Amino acid sequence: MFQSFDSTTSREQGAPRLAALRNEMRGERLDWYLVPHADEHQNEYLPARAERLAWLTGFTGSAGFAIAGLNDAFVFSDGRYTVQLRQQTDPGSYTQKDIVAESPDRFLAKVLKRGQRIGFDPWLMTVAQHKSWEKVAESAGAELVPLDNLIDRVWPDQPPAPLGRAILHPLEYSGRTASDKLSAIRETLRVDKADFLIMTDPASIAWTFNIRGSDLVHNPLALAFAIIPANASVDGDNMPVLFIDRRKLDAATEEEMRRLAKLVQPERLVTTLEGLAPERSFHCDPSLVAVALAQTITESGGRLIQKRDPVSLLRAVKNDTELEGARHAHLRDGVAMVRFLAWLDRQPAGSITEIVAATRLEEFRETTAREMGSELREISFDTISGAGANGAIVHYRVTRQTDATIEDRSLYLVDSGGQYPDGTTDITRTVAIGEPPARAITDFTLVLKGHIAVATARFPDGTRGIDLDPFARSALWQHGKDYAHGTGHGIGSYLNVHEGPQSISRRGMEKLLPGMIISNEPGYYREGEYGIRIENLVIVTAPEEVPGGDSAMLGFETITLCPIDLRLIDKSLLHANEKAWLNGYHARVHEALSPHLDADDKKWLKQATRKL
Repeated sequence: MFQSFDSTTSREQGAPRLAALRNEMRGERLDWYLVPHADEHQNEYLPARAERLAWLTGFTGSAGFAIAGLNDAFVFSDGRYTVQLRQQTDPGSYTQKDIVAESPDRFLAKVLKRGQRIGFDPWLMTVAQHKSWEKVAESAGAELVPLDNLIDRVWPDQPPAPLGRAILHPLEYSGRTASDKLSAIRETLRVDKADFLIMTDPASIAWTFNIRGSDLVHNPLALAFAIIPANASVDGDNMPVLFIDRRKLDAATEEEMRRLAKLVQPERLVTTLEGLAPERSFHCDPSLVAVALAQTITESGGRLIQKRDPVSLLRAVKNDTELEGARHAHLRDGVAMVRFLAWLDRQPAGSITEIVAATRLEEFRETTAREMGSELREISFDTISGAGANGAIVHYRVTRQTDATIEDRSLYLVDSGGQYPDGTTDITRTVAIGEPPARAITDFTLVLKGHIAVATARFPDGTRGIDLDPFARSALWQHGKDYAHGTGHGIGSYLNVHEGPQSISRRGMEKLLPGMIISNEPGYYREGEYGIRIENLVIVTAPEEVPGGDSAMLGFETITLCPIDLRLIDKSLLHANEKAWLNGYHARVHEALSPHLDADDKKWLKQATRKL
């Protein structure tokens, strides 16, 4: 199994652990201490060693922040985790806050007093974040105090740093050599008049050097840093420097990496920067690079050029090889999903639990990949297997303590994905168990209308995700309903399941470009009853002329292949064009998947993809 169903935290530990942290704060004469959900690389999903926020508060979501005071403490997260935050944190120790309504820095600015001291770990705070916190401190006459991490002092069984094996990601999957990618990066540096790029994002490093790793659960990353010179040579004097623990590299990977870069142990990063910095300029993404590294550069006589990591957009626009790999991965994934959904339909209501379903789905993915000539290397995130009310917890993670039975007259939401060598998948389906609640059919149909509106959108060059987000919400808005998460996120090519810079959301300011892969996942959640989400992945397609139109328009190609539950659709709420899209999508799903299914599953698929 690639996932565990054990509880990793306990809200009952919140009070004693907070007390231990406060003892350290008093020793350092601190009034406040900042605890982000972050590591030195600003990963969304963290190695066990860096799960400091979860250890302290009990909250295990992927987006959060805590502010510990000597008398009060606060924990922040967004709308995806509202219910989870309430369930996992001790209300006697922490006040729960909405990070969207009020960011931690704006909140602390209201309660901060002159002369107070705010402690933080400079390896976990980015350049951009530090700038905001400095303004807060200066306005209040307070002081920001960089320190070694106080939680590390009081966490007795903190796990060690990971040493997962790193492997090469061959050209048959990457579609572009590492040397070619390094040349593109160097061209950006020359345009920006930067001497070096400091790279701290392991996803950018994985893409650049065509390697994948296993330091993080579900995300194929090797934790590392890199310095890329603008004018690199291959003679060893001015090569890129890759700071990676060599224990992660087998002989073949090390040989290839030495052809591309100098290999240096990560603990030498600071001293290397100190030696390079004098009178040199460093391209630095302020949203990624830790203030500890930025200050090392400036205090050593270097200069920062604060611009976005150039690799983020390069890797977001997939090449033809990556796109074809994604299509193949989704074909296998679709077969596995149909096998799972057909199996689920055959189980008597009330006979299986969320863990049984999640386990069975992983088994289907593994066996299907093997039978179709590939392999499932990981799942892309912990499966969200939500029965009934648990489906309303947007990022629900089932544990042995919460494992619910999938009951009759309910909805079951399953959000899952696989990591295949040629692509990463992410799909959500909501299915009826027995006769569903009547209003669930209405809600599901409204979500479907939003999904179809995005899938069929045509839009001009320059369109951003924020421009398309209302398409997904309009039908819900007309009925006074909404959902508290984005509509779509970027996704990597056998990389992170969440990848920027593109998104379809209220904050989606990046232009959508041909070759980007993005999710289409509107939803609706009725707390205490059910959750609904319909998610497919789509590729942004090149501009095409529209008959009778004046301009070529971009659009989307849906690559996820899996039926949408017809039992949850109120046909009277769908327009003719929406029915046509669904019928056409289901015809394509049936044609693509049926050759890979046995007789029973093929029969199930035919019924599941029948015309409305």
